[in-house]
Amino acid sequence: MARHNREGSGADQRGFEYGVSYQPDWLKLVKVTRQLETGRQSTKTLFRNPAVGPETEPGERIRTRIVSADQSLDFEVALTDPRCAVKRVRVAYEVPGENGRWEEIEFTLESEDLPDG
Repeated sequence: MARHNREGSGADQRGFEYGVSYQPDWLKLVKVTRQLETGRQSTKTLFRNPAVGPETEPGERIRTRIVSADQSLDFEVALTDPRCAVKRVRVAYEVPGENGRWEEIEFTLESEDLPDG
């Protein structure tokens, strides 16, 4: 039986604070990717589950919520995975940027340490 969500937090490349509500037996880490002014990308681990490993098998429903009051960012990912086969979920989210432009931030939710790609 899957356990209730836990609460965590982290900061991104620009110092914005985030809250993460996560399932401790599924989520291993959250990465955040932003575009730099130079045009290059920067990826940072936003949050890493402090548990050494899962205590039970994950349930068939995956649910993770990420919020950042500083950026008026709030979303929840929920999906059904009866085979427990989902290993990575990517979410692209737009926030107001500088000079009235919109900025896209990508969040990667991973269930285990996977090679980048």
